[in-house]
Amino acid sequence: MAAALTGVTPGPRSRRGVLRWIATHSIALAIGLMFVLPLVFVALTAFMSDRQALTSDLWPRSWHPENFAEVFHTAPLLRYFGNSLMYSLLATAGMLLSSVPAAYALARMRWRGRQAVFLIVIAAMMIPPQVLSVPLYVLWARLHLTGTLWPLIVPYFLVDAFSIFLLRQFFLTIPQSYLDAARVDGCGDLRALLRVLLPMTRPGIAAVSLFCFMYTWNDYFGPLLYAGENPDKWTLSLALASFRGAHQVQWNLTMAATVLVMLPVILLFVIAQKSFVRGITFTGVKG
Repeated sequence: MAAALTGVTPGPRSRRGVLRWIATHSIALAIGLMFVLPLVFVALTAFMSDRQALTSDLWPRSWHPENFAEVFHTAPLLRYFGNSLMYSLLATAGMLLSSVPAAYALARMRWRGRQAVFLIVIAAMMIPPQVLSVPLYVLWARLHLTGTLWPLIVPYFLVDAFSIFLLRQFFLTIPQSYLDAARVDGCGDLRALLRVLLPMTRPGIAAVSLFCFMYTWNDYFGPLLYAGENPDKWTLSLALASFRGAHQVQWNLTMAATVLVMLPVILLFVIAQKSFVRGITFTGVKG
């Protein structure tokens, strides 16, 4: 139609470009549907009745928003929500306090053994956490901290190899001239980090913070290992697994609880999406 109106017949190159555009967007649409359809299925099932859930019907015959209120009457989700929020916020704060100075030292400070330490950080990223679970559990048991979430929170105040690596890569994208100008004005390393580097690396810090928050919010193995014996310290991920085991037949309530667990992370990602994408884009610019 457009070619008839303009009087221009599309050539082989333009047709090839149109076909390439259709193929590219078709693949992206198919991949997007693969991620979205399970979420849509969970959300629709959460509004179904107990008899309709997990049947051949994909659309609710009648909507039951009271399922979400029933979840709070069935399990103390507010307590579990508070535990998850405390775990994620404190872990994220501890990660920033420990990882930002370490990443700055590896990226912008010159000292003997810097490359060796960086190799140790990379090696620490490759160690599966399950390998260290037994000796760490023995350590926290001797400190009488099992049954709480502190064995999961305290290590983030010490070191987090993945966050250090990402922040170092992002710090390397900032031109050295900015830090040199700050030092000429009399700034030391600490003031240069706080006054110059941190304001320019907000996207990277936002991306690392979102990574840490999402990981701790969805963490199941850690709370099961250290707080599984104390239901008062359960997080939402651990409580959701217990809720599913206790309500195997009531899949509508299980899906409603799943929606409530996923909702905070989805909202956080939507709010910080631009900073997250920008931070991930720039972390691999310079090695």
